[in-house]
Amino acid sequence: MPIEFFFYVASGAFVGLIIGMTGVGGGSLMTPLLILLGIPYNVAIGTDLLYASLTKSSGVFAHAKQKSINWILVKWLAAGSIPASIVTVIFLDLIFTNADEYQSLLTTTLGVMLVLTALVILFNRYLKNVAGRTPVNQSLSFGQDKNYITFFVGIVLGVFVTLSSVGAGAFCAALLLVLYPKLPPLHVIGTDIAHAVPLTLIAGLSHLFLLGNVDLVLLVSLLVGSLPAIHLGAKLAAKIPSEILQPFLALILLGVGLKFIVF
Repeated sequence: MPIEFFFYVASGAFVGLIIGMTGVGGGSLMTPLLILLGIPYNVAIGTDLLYASLTKSSGVFAHAKQKSINWILVKWLAAGSIPASIVTVIFLDLIFTNADEYQSLLTTTLGVMLVLTALVILFNRYLKNVAGRTPVNQSLSFGQDKNYITFFVGIVLGVFVTLSSVGAGAFCAALLLVLYPKLPPLHVIGTDIAHAVPLTLIAGLSHLFLLGNVDLVLLVSLLVGSLPAIHLGAKLAAKIPSEILQPFLALILLGVGLKFIVF
């Protein structure tokens, strides 16, 4: 057990370092790494959901202090995503008798979300450019139709994040850019994080109590390794341009995602 603990601490530090250097969310990195290390798919996903909620929580306070969270959007996203997350886990619990029976569902969903995340990273600059060209009068339209669309997006995120642990970060932020192109970049990030924390927390707790898909020792060891590494990575980011790291990382995620879908 001690050897495994330090091994997982090192894994957490590795992922934390990359998060700090690139800004890419932990779900798209941590879950595939855990699977490659031999952790069962269901345990990797359930554990990573709680890991994400804990590592992102400090970001909510920071953005709230800066008033860079659009709580109206968080409300509509969460109204769809949290119930959808709970229903998804209940569905897995009622329909399948053990984790092996829904492994293919998890792996395929994980692969799809990794591919989508990779594409978002690769075309992130294009999305921002399109948002920048959107007329100001379309900037922050919170009409009833737009609210319903945001609610529906929340439902989709709730299902896919619960099944893969991926999508609450970069993918959600990309959807916010498309729906609300004039939302300031800092507010996109703050709103994304403020929604991701309760979603991943509820999804992770549902995996823990209903499916038993969380390894608490693994969770603690990942946190011990990653939290200081994230701060170190943020300092190193100033010396290594993200324009180099992010496309390289996106291509890796794309390859891993296609592997999960095809094989």
